[in-house]
Amino acid sequence: MKHSTHIEHPDVILVGSGIMSANLGALLKRLDPQLKIQVYEVTDELAQEASNGWNNAGTGHAGICELSYTPNRGPDGEVDVGKAISVFEQFEQSLQFWGYAAASGMLPEPRDYINPVPHISFVHGQEQVDFLKSRHRGMSAHHFFREMEYTTDRKTIERWAPLLVDSRDPNVPIAATKMDGGTDVNFGAIARKLLTWLSEQPGCGIATGHRVIDLEKTAAGGWEATIRDLATGQIRFNRAKFVFVGAGGGSIQLLQKSGIVEQRGLGGFPIGGNWLVCQNPEVVAQHRAKVYGQALDAAPTMAVPHLDTRVLDGQRTLLFGPFASWTTKFLHKKGSWTDLPGSIRPHNLATLIKIGLTNVPLIRYLVQQGTQSMKDRMEVLHVFYPGAKVEDWKLIDGGIRVQAIKKTDGEAGIVHYGTEVITNPEKTISALLGASPGASTSVNIVLEVVRNCFPQLITSDAGRARMKEMIPTYDLDLKKPENEAFFHEVHQRAFARLQLN
Repeated sequence: MKHSTHIEHPDVILVGSGIMSANLGALLKRLDPQLKIQVYEVTDELAQEASNGWNNAGTGHAGICELSYTPNRGPDGEVDVGKAISVFEQFEQSLQFWGYAAASGMLPEPRDYINPVPHISFVHGQEQVDFLKSRHRGMSAHHFFREMEYTTDRKTIERWAPLLVDSRDPNVPIAATKMDGGTDVNFGAIARKLLTWLSEQPGCGIATGHRVIDLEKTAAGGWEATIRDLATGQIRFNRAKFVFVGAGGGSIQLLQKSGIVEQRGLGGFPIGGNWLVCQNPEVVAQHRAKVYGQALDAAPTMAVPHLDTRVLDGQRTLLFGPFASWTTKFLHKKGSWTDLPGSIRPHNLATLIKIGLTNVPLIRYLVQQGTQSMKDRMEVLHVFYPGAKVEDWKLIDGGIRVQAIKKTDGEAGIVHYGTEVITNPEKTISALLGASPGASTSVNIVLEVVRNCFPQLITSDAGRARMKEMIPTYDLDLKKPENEAFFHEVHQRAFARLQLN
C-alpha cells in the first residue's frame, strides 16, 4: 500500500522504512506520544530492501548456531563464546520489545512475523567436530544456553534434521548442536506492522515513493531534507530537529551529503546475494531447522552457508545460501550501477584502494561466486544435504548488503561483523552502517540511538518506567549469573506474548 502523508517540520525524520526505522519510530512514539515523526521511503511499498523476507535469512540471530560469531579459541585452547553470549542478550531485547508490541496491539498476529524453529550448528571432519565440542562446552556453561544439546550420533542428527544425513558418507565424522528456542523472523513484516501502527498515531506521517536526496544543516542546529517525489519529480523540503538515516545501503551516500565530520573516511562495499529455494512439499516437510555451518574461505559474514526453514507469505519453504555476487549497486530495488563509483571521495579513496589491495581473496571469492553455475551451487548444497536433487531447487535474487569500510586507528578494514551507529557530536543525526546480525539486534541498536540522542526521554522516573514496561532488561546485564532467574522470567513472558511456546 502506498503512503503519502507529509508532516511539516516534524521533530524526527526517519529515512528508510526497514526494521531499524520501524523500531526506532515506534519506541520514540511510545516514550513520548507528543513527538511528530515523518518517514520517507524510496520504494512504493514499506520494507522492500534488506528487511524484505526474501532478502535476508530471517534468522533470529541469538548466537545459538552461528559459528562465525565464535571463530577463535582463547588462551586455554577452548572456543571463546563471549560474542555469542552478547548477541543472545541483544536479541533478547528485541524479543521483549516485540512481545510488548504484540501484547499492546502494535504487532498483531505474531505468526505473521515470527515462528519457532530449532537452531542447529552442523560440522563435518574431525577438526570441525573438535571445534564444535569445545564451543558446546563453553556455550552450555552459560544460563542462556543450558538447554543446548550436542551429539556426534548419526541417528540423533537424523532425528533433528534428516536431510543432513541423507546419502552422507558414513566414514566422515559429523557433529551437531541444537536448541529448540530458536526463531524464524520476517523482519519486513514486523517493520510494516510497526509502521502501520505509527502512521495511525497523531503527528506521524509516511511518504513512500519519496527519495531524500540531500541533507543540509540549518542555522538552528537541525536539518533540512530535500525530498524528491519519484512519481512526479516534485521537490519538497522539510526540517526536523533530528534525522535517522536507516536507509540500508543508501545510508553512506546520505551521510556524505550531510557533510558531518564523522563520515570522512567512510565508504561502502556492496555485496549481492542469491538463494537456492526449495518449495517441494515432500522435501520441505523433512526439514524444520536453521542449520549453520563453517564459513567458506574468504567469505564475508553474510555468506556463511546455512539451510533454513522459512515461513514467508504464509508458506513454509527452504532456503540455502547465500551465494555472494559482485555488484556496484547500494540498493536492490532503487539502486544504480553508479552507486559505488559515485560514493568515492578524496577522503575515502585511500581506504577503498587499500581494501582492494589487502582483500584480494575476498575480491576473488566474489568474482568466483558470481560466475558459478547451478551445478557449482548444488555442489555447495550437497555439503549440507548430500541427497539434494537439482530439480527441487531454483535460484533467486537475495538482495544487497553494503559492508561498511572505515579507518580504525589509521588502518582500513571492512566491518564484517555487526552494525555501527554513526552520530554527530550535536546528537542531531544518526546513521546505521553494517550487516549481520543487525536486524535481529535492531532494538538494542535503536536503544543506543535513544540513549545518545534522546536521553531526556529515559532519565525521568516516568521515562524509565515506560522503557521498563517495553524492555524490562534495558538497563540490566542479563549475562550475569545473579540475573539468571529474572532472565528466565522475562524470556518466557516474551515467548508467550509472541506465541512461541
